[in-house]
Amino acid sequence: VHVIASVKNSKGELVGALEQSDFQIFDNGVPQEIKVFERQTSQPLSIALMIDVSGSTAKDLKYETDSATKFLRALLSESNPQDAVALFTFDSDVNELRHFTHNYPSLDNALKFIHGSGGTSLYDAIYLASHELEARQGRKVIVVITDGGNTTSSMGIEKALKGAQFADAVIYAVVVVPITNEAGRNTGGEHALIFMAEGTGGRTFFPGYGKELDNAFSDILGELRTQY
Repeated sequence: VHVIASVKNSKGELVGALEQSDFQIFDNGVPQEIKVFERQTSQPLSIALMIDVSGSTAKDLKYETDSATKFLRALLSESNPQDAVALFTFDSDVNELRHFTHNYPSLDNALKFIHGSGGTSLYDAIYLASHELEARQGRKVIVVITDGGNTTSSMGIEKALKGAQFADAVIYAVVVVPITNEAGRNTGGEHALIFMAEGTGGRTFFPGYGKELDNAFSDILGELRTQY
């Protein structure tokens, strides 16, 4: 059983200098032996980056792809050469634009040509990305950028979550919320993403555009670089 953990102090700052003796693991209250202890750089990282291109996100897509580009540049410029990113878009359908690669220019080029249309098959997208991650070695992460809606999936939230859990993948959901008032927002979709992120040990972010969106990606990057 692989257990990936991020540790923070009382100020919310990431702690990266702990040893195996600092950890205890219990299964239903029973202490378990830690057979292997590693810091994050010891294992390759596979990320499925998923961008919602449904009609509801079309006017805001440029802000999302700009921040995603900065995230990929920072991730791949200083990482293990075995780290790889696959780029997916989803509306009514789910499309893999780039299979797992360490080639930043290839990913950057694909991001420049995506556009929005159609419905939102969010749960299908997470399930299919999980399937692609399942056979990969090391740490596995799904980063999904969306406005929180799900309208056209053929499967439910439970199947999507089980797919991610079976693949040992952690979900980070970036829910872009330019509207601060709950009126006009898909709060049901937001709660579904919180449920899936928490169910895999991940986090959910609710940034506006610009600096807030950049900061959300920076936080994800920080956690990925400070894991046990």
